[in-house]
Amino acid sequence: HLSIFTSLLASSGISADLDRRTSLTILAVPNSHLRFSPTASPATLADVLRCHVLLQYLTWSDLRRTPPAGALVTTLLQTTGYAPTNLGSLNITFDPTSGVVSLHPLNNSTVSANVLSLLKTVPYNLSIFTVDSLLAPHGVDLMASEAGPPSPPLNITRALIDGHNFNVAAAMLAASGVVEEFEADEGGAGITLFVPTDQAFANLPSTVQLQALPAEKKSLVLKFHVLHSYYPLGSLESIVNPVQPTLATEDNGAGSFTLNISRVNGSVAINTGIVQAVVTQTVIDENPVAIFGVSKVLLPREIFGKDVEVNLGNGSGTFVEAKPPEVGAAPPEEGYGGPTSHLGEISGGGRSGGGVMNLRSSWGLVVLCVGILLYV
Repeated sequence: HLSIFTSLLASSGISADLDRRTSLTILAVPNSHLRFSPTASPATLADVLRCHVLLQYLTWSDLRRTPPAGALVTTLLQTTGYAPTNLGSLNITFDPTSGVVSLHPLNNSTVSANVLSLLKTVPYNLSIFTVDSLLAPHGVDLMASEAGPPSPPLNITRALIDGHNFNVAAAMLAASGVVEEFEADEGGAGITLFVPTDQAFANLPSTVQLQALPAEKKSLVLKFHVLHSYYPLGSLESIVNPVQPTLATEDNGAGSFTLNISRVNGSVAINTGIVQAVVTQTVIDENPVAIFGVSKVLLPREIFGKDVEVNLGNGSGTFVEAKPPEVGAAPPEEGYGGPTSHLGEISGGGRSGGGVMNLRSSWGLVVLCVGILLYV
């Protein structure tokens, strides 16, 4: 009786993102309680589904200890950057008289869902509850269709400025004029941008002078950071062809200006032949645009040669494999009800192997439990 919800999770690509997280609570909606327009846009449905993934492990006892004023819990939607302030959070309330636990998005009191049952729990890693309604975040109309004027392209420069860690990249894009080309490419197959953080630019050695490059080469370096297709994080993790052409490839011919994308120690790694960077955070993941923060500036061999020594910030001046970000320990159960916990954008394989296996097994249990219920 959860087949539709399961199908929506799989088709949206969200299930792949969950493989990288611990301490989750999933709010699954049975078929009989699903209400939405069949022509609702994929982007809208993806945001709605993200609203059903709580970035905190909760049990029945946690929910029933909710204070009278309610408690805020962060959802996966908050990590996309599309939810302003804390509008990607849910408010949880508990009625001690009826025993009903309810959830509703902030600034959208017309939408609420009651918890029906506990489907599965894996202590400190995963809980799956069923609820009686889809939860639409603020500003989302589940009954609206895709018909109507197309949405304007995402303002990439503004999205980077709002990310607070990409000021150098935003300035370079705005000055070069290529950002307009990127935004024009948002239609069709979409685009994926790998944007170096401000620290990544600061770690460049003095021998790499990006600002001194001619305008044409500077433009190629920026285009080298862009794939001409939309890839959510889960797709990057399971990419079949690791050698990917970039927008710079289109200007210079097949086989040039390509990136090698793979998984290294649980993180998405991007290798140019000179530099290996890792994805450190998701800035925007909204079909048809994905923007990921990366730990290093991606330097193409076609411009900087094969023998350039690139300082990766460890003082050695030579290439070393970048370490993936750390995964924080799961919060203790009794911590619920305190201040809202805001987890990092992307948690990846710095934890022990056992922790990663527990995480993947936990999400596997989601699929297994839902699959079993399809036959009930």
